[in-house]
Amino acid sequence: MEIRNYQEYTTALLQAGFSMGGGNDEGIFALIPWSWDETPPYDTPVRWHTGEPDTDPWEWRMRVLDERSDIAYGKVFFKKSGFYTRAWASYFLAARRGKEVFESAYADGTLSHAAKRIYNVVLEYGTLPLHAIKQLASFGAEEKSRFDSALTELQMRMFLTMCGRQQKLSQKGEEYGWYSTVFCTTEQFWGEEVFATATKIKKDDAIHAITEQVMKINPQAEQKKIQKFIIG
Repeated sequence: MEIRNYQEYTTALLQAGFSMGGGNDEGIFALIPWSWDETPPYDTPVRWHTGEPDTDPWEWRMRVLDERSDIAYGKVFFKKSGFYTRAWASYFLAARRGKEVFESAYADGTLSHAAKRIYNVVLEYGTLPLHAIKQLASFGAEEKSRFDSALTELQMRMFLTMCGRQQKLSQKGEEYGWYSTVFCTTEQFWGEEVFATATKIKKDDAIHAITEQVMKINPQAEQKKIQKFIIG
């Protein structure tokens, strides 16, 4: 499959249903199977980190969040970045969360206190850029590792997801500096319909459906890898 631009990528992604986000497919599947320091397997204008919105896969991760409502992106597979579509969101939610809400997961001890600090401020404000989450949840510089780990934990459990990017604001209200990733709850991102569908899907059925799709697009995928890909 030759993917030469953003439109072809999103079309292929909607057909596949999910993809690892970078060049490493982790033995599962990546629509763009090469990384920026490798030679592409065929002649293509696609190149990583050029800043060109139509041909740079690094730009596509934010474009899908800025321009679409049917594709999610975040650290959801193997604690690494990946995409999954609205058509498959309910299956991943059924496999990872079922009917579980954050409060019960935290009470059961399966989510960290650092994750709770992050989740609570995002829930309170609706959407928050990364730098604001750190500030409002009172994470100091010495807690960087704990913060990063908890944020990945929340994405892997599908309680939070990336939903765009935002620059910092000066006291005059002017944007400045590098863009910061914005996060929101998965409930806010996908809406009630996707979650209502997820509650009707049994966990085993969700795992079976995703497994079949993985095998369809990558018949060489190993079962252990598939299981980890699905469950997290």
